[in-house]
Amino acid sequence: MDIIRVIFAILLPPLGVFLQVGLGGAFWLNILLTLLGYFPGVLHAIWVIARR
Repeated sequence: MDIIRVIFAILLPPLGVFLQVGLGGAFWLNILLTLLGYFPGVLHAIWVIARR
């Protein structure tokens, strides 16, 4: 299941974070980072997935 989350994190970072943590603070932070720049959103999403 982690591989699917990583693929989603690369394609659409907030979706990968949502699948991992739900609608928590990390999800909203990832949306903000993705809006500010795609690459920071991807890095944060992969970090959240790898951390748990």
